[in-house]
Amino acid sequence: MQTLTTRHGATVALTAIAPAAWGTTYAVTTELLPPGHPLFAGLMRALPAGLLALAITRVLPRGDWWWKAAVLGTLNIAAFFPLLFLAAERLPGGVAATLGAAQPLLVAGLAMAVLHDRPTSWRWAWGVLGVVGVGLVVLGPGAGLDAVGVLAGLAGTATMATGLVLTKRWGRPCGVGPLTLAGWQLTAGGLLLLPFTLAVEGVPQRLDAGAVGGYLWLGSVGGLIAYALWFRGIGRLPVGASAPLVLLSPLVAAVVGIVLGESLSLPQALGFALALAAMLAAQLDPPSPFGRLARSRAA
Repeated sequence: MQTLTTRHGATVALTAIAPAAWGTTYAVTTELLPPGHPLFAGLMRALPAGLLALAITRVLPRGDWWWKAAVLGTLNIAAFFPLLFLAAERLPGGVAATLGAAQPLLVAGLAMAVLHDRPTSWRWAWGVLGVVGVGLVVLGPGAGLDAVGVLAGLAGTATMATGLVLTKRWGRPCGVGPLTLAGWQLTAGGLLLLPFTLAVEGVPQRLDAGAVGGYLWLGSVGGLIAYALWFRGIGRLPVGASAPLVLLSPLVAAVVGIVLGESLSLPQALGFALALAAMLAAQLDPPSPFGRLARSRAA
């Protein structure tokens, strides 16, 4: 099996910081943020970070990138963030995060339709095993399943998968870096969320120090920094290699749960190992016999 090159490994490691940071969203939402305000949480995560990025880069979209940035901002930010926070409020963190583990499979299907990229049997297999592994970690007899939360989690997964594929298809304009692209999308998504937030939820009546700290974390590390690294990685990695990295999000959510007092059973520990193996295997070329079979089927 071909090993990761140093450069590829560094790109994977930096890109993986994004879903790892997103894995903290569930604990931050339930432990620090005021309940019942998913739109406001999405707004605070997006708009300040987006405006900061624009102030730093001082680059605005040109030509058709005005509407492309709006579309990507809607999918990756304006639609995804509120759905994410709604799922985090209504489901246990691990359960909410597990719904996102289906993203590699959704991305693989969309990539065939949009990018005309046929993932190999190797990556399909590891994508399925990754979902199984994450499910073993965070789903169990005590998992609470709220219908609205489940639908929100699945819808958020679908919007982000679509945004990832379109981001890969459109790339970035010449001379535009990932921080600029992240700023365009965060600003576009935040501006779209602003009127809905004011009309539907308004501002929470009370924001304590914990809530302020939570919003700062989600907007900086979980927002601007994570998305800049994510878009950088999407541009450099094959879509079949970047999508499985989202498995880190539910795994980190599970680890945070352990820190907060939860424990792992033997099946959960095995699932954790399986999910990590699936994520790493997706970065590698398949063994020679398997690779020849996959390439012949894709031809």
